[in-house]
Amino acid sequence: MRYDLVIFDNDGVLVDSEPISNTLLAAYLTELGHPTTYEESVRDYMGSAMHRIHDLVEERGGQRLPADFDETFHARVFAAFQERLEGVPGAGNVVELLARSGVPYCVASSGSHERIRVGHRKTGLDAWFRDEIVFSAEDVGRGKPAPDLFLHAAARMGVEPQRCVVVEDSALGVRAAVAAGMDVYGFTAMTPAEKLAGVTGHFGAMDELPAILGL
Repeated sequence: MRYDLVIFDNDGVLVDSEPISNTLLAAYLTELGHPTTYEESVRDYMGSAMHRIHDLVEERGGQRLPADFDETFHARVFAAFQERLEGVPGAGNVVELLARSGVPYCVASSGSHERIRVGHRKTGLDAWFRDEIVFSAEDVGRGKPAPDLFLHAAARMGVEPQRCVVVEDSALGVRAAVAAGMDVYGFTAMTPAEKLAGVTGHFGAMDELPAILGL
């Protein structure tokens, strides 16, 4: 099927940031007295907006994270990005093909605008994502699994939800796309297919995506 808009998640789909950020998140939560392994961080927080991390930690431990948690965490993440962040193999080629084919696309991420742009600048993806096609959970208040972010992106791009396709790698993101009434293809490089329930289909490498998108 040829879609009118391709909506990319960012972390784990365009930039290979999940191993970096979840390693740092697990370490920081543990440092603050909330013991967390890397595997638990991926399981519980991958695809989450920051407010969900705060909510889950308080729900489980009865204590709120410090007021400067987000600022400190992002400072650590951005420093690590500058050292070792890379693009997901083949992602840039897919975006370039969409641009050259005249197919509208955008990014809709649980991450902050600053996080998205830091990652794009480091990996060269900023050449393909101008500011007006970058959408963040910051724009809507509620992150995934709520559908708000994807619906906001579609509305801003002028496309009906049923004509959109989402490219996701997290269970929370898949749930959000399904709730928005969009087709969604699950990228299984980091998340097993069985954990991405409700997807339209799966793919394991970016070079499979053009055919899925009808290019």
